[in-house]
Amino acid sequence: MYTIAALYHFSPITDLPAMQTLVRNKCESLQIKGTLLLAREGINGTVAGSKASISQLLEFLKSRPEFSGLEWKLSESPDEPFSKLKVRLKKEIVTMGQPDVDPRGAVGQYVEAEDWNDFINADDVVVIDTRNDYEVAIGTFEGAVDPKTKSFREFPAWWEQNKKRFENQRIAMFCTGGIRCEKSTSYLKSQGVEDVFHLKGGILKYLENVPQEESTWNGECFVFDGRVSVGHGLEVGPHQMCFGCRRPIMPEDVKRDGFELGVSCHQCFDETTEQDKARFRERQKQIDLTKKRTSQSS
Repeated sequence: MYTIAALYHFSPITDLPAMQTLVRNKCESLQIKGTLLLAREGINGTVAGSKASISQLLEFLKSRPEFSGLEWKLSESPDEPFSKLKVRLKKEIVTMGQPDVDPRGAVGQYVEAEDWNDFINADDVVVIDTRNDYEVAIGTFEGAVDPKTKSFREFPAWWEQNKKRFENQRIAMFCTGGIRCEKSTSYLKSQGVEDVFHLKGGILKYLENVPQEESTWNGECFVFDGRVSVGHGLEVGPHQMCFGCRRPIMPEDVKRDGFELGVSCHQCFDETTEQDKARFRERQKQIDLTKKRTSQSS
């Protein structure tokens, strides 16, 4: 059984290359795989390994002054969620394209998962899903507004175009694990919106803590690892991944026109060129060869 840790923390990092080396070396020594992003504003990512290894990594990160307030959520998977380790340097740990937005200065008020249902049922509360369109498509909260954004970068422009719809209402936002809401609520605060709230710990904390019979969540929650989606109790959902566009697909979608393993699905077949598809086929060929070699040597 693999333990998965989704983590983030906003805190200034002065020497990014040194921190990258430090974190990568620690993960490699613990045989941890996954993706961690480092930027001058902090750390974000999802990693997996043995329970003991993940515990040691979290203790190591917490011991660093940069990450003393680290937030994380744990879950489990019988299958290895990641094939390799990536520790990357980025301009932002979650890309919004708003350099003046600083969650360390001001964010929305947190709403605990157990209090979320009552809060969003209030007449003066509007609920906004801050995730991308392909994430919303497989699951969201009842009555939530879908901005239909293809990337988080589009959220500020969407808000500017739609903000008059939400005057005199309290704004409640949610995302997968909480980090996008740190920025989206901070952005709204910078725009003069006072009554801004967000789901603490995100959808993952809600699905973990709120019984299914009391839930107002419909569908599955997309996650950025090999599980693809999870449901209540963080049980692995039915979705698979199209490795051409990285969108979730259902098992029956492999029978639809446009699907080719590692290359395309019905959602992205018309979005890529023949050159793209040839490149994806070569990538899938190398993946298949690696799997074959691994099985022969084991």
